[in-house]
Parts: sequence; structure tokens; C-alpha cells
Amino acid sequence: MHLFLKLPKIFRFILLFLVSLTLLFTLMRFAFYLAFNDPESPLIFSDLLKSLWLGLRFDLRMVVIMVAPLFFLGWIKWLSPFAYKAMRYFWLTYLSLLFSVFVAFYVFDFGHYAYLNTRIDFTVLRFLENAAISAEMVWESYPVFTIAFGMLGANLAFIYLTHKLFQKIAKQEDVQLSIGKAAAFGLVGFVVMFIAGYGKLDQYPLRWSEAAFSKHPFATQLAYNPLHYFFDTWKNGRVSYDKEKVGAYYPILADFLQVDDANATSMNFKRDIKPLHAVGEKPNVVIVIMESFAAYKSSVSGNPINPSPHVKELADNGLYFKNYFTPATGTARSIYCTITSLPDVELQGTSSRNPLIVNQHSIIEDFKGYEKHYFIGGSASWGNIRGMLNQSMDDLNLHEEESYEAPRTDVWGISDIDLFREADKSLKEAKEPFFAIIQTSGNHRPYTIPDESYGFEVRDDVTDAEVQKYGFGSVKEFNSFRFMDYSVGHFMKLARESDYYKNTIFVFWGDHGISGSTGQHVTPGEGSSRLDLGALRVPFIIYSPLIKEPKVYEKVVSEVDAMPTIASMANIPYTATTLGRDMFDTRFDDNRYAFTITHSSNPIIGLVGEKYYYRTRADGSGAGLFDIHSQDPLADHSKEEPELTQKMKDLMYGIYETSKYIPHFNKREDVKK
Repeated sequence: MHLFLKLPKIFRFILLFLVSLTLLFTLMRFAFYLAFNDPESPLIFSDLLKSLWLGLRFDLRMVVIMVAPLFFLGWIKWLSPFAYKAMRYFWLTYLSLLFSVFVAFYVFDFGHYAYLNTRIDFTVLRFLENAAISAEMVWESYPVFTIAFGMLGANLAFIYLTHKLFQKIAKQEDVQLSIGKAAAFGLVGFVVMFIAGYGKLDQYPLRWSEAAFSKHPFATQLAYNPLHYFFDTWKNGRVSYDKEKVGAYYPILADFLQVDDANATSMNFKRDIKPLHAVGEKPNVVIVIMESFAAYKSSVSGNPINPSPHVKELADNGLYFKNYFTPATGTARSIYCTITSLPDVELQGTSSRNPLIVNQHSIIEDFKGYEKHYFIGGSASWGNIRGMLNQSMDDLNLHEEESYEAPRTDVWGISDIDLFREADKSLKEAKEPFFAIIQTSGNHRPYTIPDESYGFEVRDDVTDAEVQKYGFGSVKEFNSFRFMDYSVGHFMKLARESDYYKNTIFVFWGDHGISGSTGQHVTPGEGSSRLDLGALRVPFIIYSPLIKEPKVYEKVVSEVDAMPTIASMANIPYTATTLGRDMFDTRFDDNRYAFTITHSSNPIIGLVGEKYYYRTRADGSGAGLFDIHSQDPLADHSKEEPELTQKMKDLMYGIYETSKYIPHFNKREDVKK
């Protein structure tokens, strides 16, 4: 108590307020648990503790946000609640109004969960569209007067107790501080408030995706703070679908996907697929997703400065798809596409950041009996992909920078070569069969080459001007790209020395390409900065000792096709519910296209075919059909090819509208029914 009285008055108040209100919200969480926990499907104790611990940190963050204005302004004498009575009432009014918002959210959240078995999110605003009907439903379903009196009582109790706290501290003796001590107190207070609001001592702050740590849905629901969750979904969940448009394009999509049980009323996309190109019996799968691995930069495109000889060797001795396109740039969008076999069409951030659609059925779930691993050099909090990964892979072993022995290299975590070494070490100890994804991240600014590079030699015999001729911005980027390739070669050398190698399918592709000058060694269409296909075309390579004959494929394929193809090779029958198609399925070879999107408020969407690229703004402006192999790739051929133009336009819009729709009806539990 003596130490407490040595703090400035503003600190005493904030400290007691933070503790008291956080404790109150924790009690509300216990009440939520007692009210909605299902005795038939109880949480295990460890999940319960983790949910409560995460929830406490979310609650603390909201209280920190609540008192932040008082912390920053209460030091000013004429704004201090302890210097002037009028300011005390001003701050009391501010805190009380904010608390009343909290109370309203908690009450509505309880009612919403009782009604729909889900926490309140921004979609609750739909009830305002028919406010009279919604109000009548509430009136007939709930004891409105009792609830209203309860809310009023809670607010009055808060006003009374907060006012008493202000009065009590105002009567206490204040400490006299020099300017230096006041500055020191302010700095320490800021650090404490920042850490409490940040939620963790890590590179990334506490995010909603960390609540998606368990396959038990109630564990995730229990961890959320209702106000926090509402604004998370408001910020990241505002792409909406138009059911009429989806229905209009459904026959086109059903034919494109060869849906067996096509139904325009239910808009069913479910297909039960048998593998067509199996190699081995329950082979292991290792997927390597390489950062910014643009095809035009790589040796497989014939780049004269040979920046990726190791990847080229894999392509020469495996199955190489030359015309593989990612739908968009952005790593989080690529991971979402890989997991779900859907292009990420979210305009507000990325789909991985949208709590409403993090629970998606994935073909990865059909790898029954497989031990699953995901290796990332940094933190899975990046892009909120942690929640998406944990929800889409049962019993996932998620490996992040803190779980490795290797030292952190830069902002992206450990180096690519150390990531591969750590992955190889884990896979040698894994139970076979296993399914593993290794996501590299080092080919980013600041393009760090670690001190321990296991024999890699930086090239300093070239200039920026020389490498810029072939698609690189600088020698530093060129060497970073080379180091990523060297790391792949190093990994394959380690893998060949392992027991798991002989029964493993290795799959490599870039998460996306890079916009910019591509050099003269690629097609004019890919080199055109306006069409920007260099940002989307990446190598796709399947390599395995189980493959008897190397082959190069010219067909146009998409990142959405990756998981269906991998399942087919691994001899896994799977349930497809989204837009991916097996690259080996010859039924589709006369109708191969890749959807693209450049995100903005009015996004540019497109469809890449064997010869032509149809591209337009989402509102229909700037449309054109472009010959990607022509010496004049910007010439519009839509009038010369009206039937093809209409076909590609309809399919493109069908994919676009359907990609908005499917995530809302593709939950794991719904697909299993």
C-alpha cells in the first residue's frame, strides 16, 4: 500500500480501474462458459485454461483502449480529474458512456449466442434492415424489461463505483515529482500500457486468429471478447456475395467443375473425386512455397544469368507446369488459396484475416492418417494465418521461429536455409506418412544473407545494371533469389540422405511473382507492365523418386488446382467443394483457365487462357481480350473473337462471384454432413 501511494494519482486510478474492469470481464467470461458449455461435448481442461488466458488478454486490451485517453490527457493539469471537479465529471461521463457500450455488447452477445450459437459479429447489422420485425422478435423472445433493468443497474453501479474511486484517490495525498521523474513515470506507464494493449511480447500483436487454436469450436468462441470480435469482423469481413449473381453463373461453374449432382437451387459444388495419377502407396508429401519466385526471374524460364540452377534441375527431372498462375500477389492470399483452393477476392485486407471464414473445408483434411506439419521461418501471427492453418489441418504441428534452434536472421525469422535444415530434422523424426508445408520468406527486403550459409557464395562480379536486364532490381535481390534456390538444393541434398526421401513427393511453387521489368527472355504478354502477368506466373514443379519419366506440361493451370493435383498423386480420394481441379484430369484439358485479380476498391479481374487473357475492372470498364504471345500484347481482340470473349467473360465473373459465396458455406462441419 505504501508503494501504491508513491505513484501519481492518475496511475493509481488507472491501475485499479484496469484490474477491476478486467476482472469483471473475466467473470463475464466464466458466466458465458457456465451458460453455454455443452456437457455432452466438454472442453478439455487445457483448452479451457488457454481460452480463459487468451480471453483475459483480449479483455485487458479493450480496457486499455478505454482508459487510453485518460492516460494521455489526465496528466495535463486543466484536464486532470484530480485538479478540477468539472473534469472529474467529464471523465466519469466518458468512461460511463463507454462502459454502457460494453454492457450492451455483452448482453446482445449473450442473446445472439443463445439464438444462433455464435458470437456477435458485424453481420448482426443485417437485422437493422428489417428493424421492426427484428424488434418484435426480440420482444417476443426475451424478457426485455428484465434485461433493460439489469443493464441500467449495471451502468448505475459502474457510475457509483467509478465516482467513489475518483473521490477516494482525489482525497489522497499526491506525490511531488520533478520534471525528470514525471517523464520517467510517463515513459514507464506508456510501456506498461502498450504491452497490455499489444497483448504479447512478440513481433506481432495478439490477434483474433490465436483464438482459433483448438478444433473444439467452443474453445474459440469462449476466447473472444464480444466488442473486440465485432470490430475484427467489421474491419476484415465486408466482402459480400450476391446470391442471384452466383445463381446466374452456377450452370457455367457446374459445367467447368464437372459437378455430378448439379443443382441450381441448392448451388451444390461438392464432388467426390478418385485419384487419377497415383504414384506410390501413401507417399509422404512435402510442399515448398517459395517467396516471390517469379517464373521470369528463374532459370526455368531461360533466364541467361541462371539464378536458380537447383530448381531448374528439379524441373528437368520432374513434372514441370510452365503455365501455372497464382490468382493474386500477396503471400497471405497465396496461403489462403493453397489451403482452400479458392482465389482470395477479399478487398478489405485478406481472407486469412476474416474471422467469419477462417473455418474452411480443405482437401488437406482428406489426408487421413497423415502426420501434418507446417514450417514457417517467422511467426504464424503474420496475416492471421495461424487460425486458418489450425482450422484446416487436424492435429497440425505448427513450427515457428521460437521452436527452432537456429538464430533469427531478420524480421522474417530464421534464414531459409536454416528453415530447411530444421524441417529436415523434424521430418526425419516424423511418423510416416506425413504431409508438410515449408513456407520460405527470406527473398524479401532487406534480402539478408546469413553469416552461416553452408557454402553459399555471394556473387559480386555483376552490377545492378546487368541484373536489371533480366528482371532483378539490384544485385542484392539477385543474390537473395540465388540464396533461396541454393537453400532448396541444400534441402534436397539432406532429404536424399534420409529414409523418408524414397517415398516422398516434393512439390515446389512460388507464392506469387513480382511486378516490374521482366527482361527480353520471356513472352511479350508476360513482359507487359500493363498486363502484369509476370506478377502471377510462377514455376510449379513436382519432383519425386517415384516419378519414372520427367515431363513438361504447357496447359494453363492455377494455384487453386494445387491441392487436388497433389491429392491425386498421393492416391488420396477427396471431397472437393471449391474451385480446384486436378491438373492431370484430361476431362478439363479443353477448358483450362486461370483466374486473376488485382485488388483495389474496383479490382481488376481476369482470366488467362492458352492464347488470350481477358481482363477488366469488376464494374466492366476497361475490358479487353489480349493475345499474350503477340508482339503487340496490348491490342484488344475482343471484336475479332466475340464468342471466346463472351465465354471467358462469363467464366471469369462466375469464378469471381462464386469465390465470394463459397467461403460462407464451406465450413468443415457442414461439408462432413
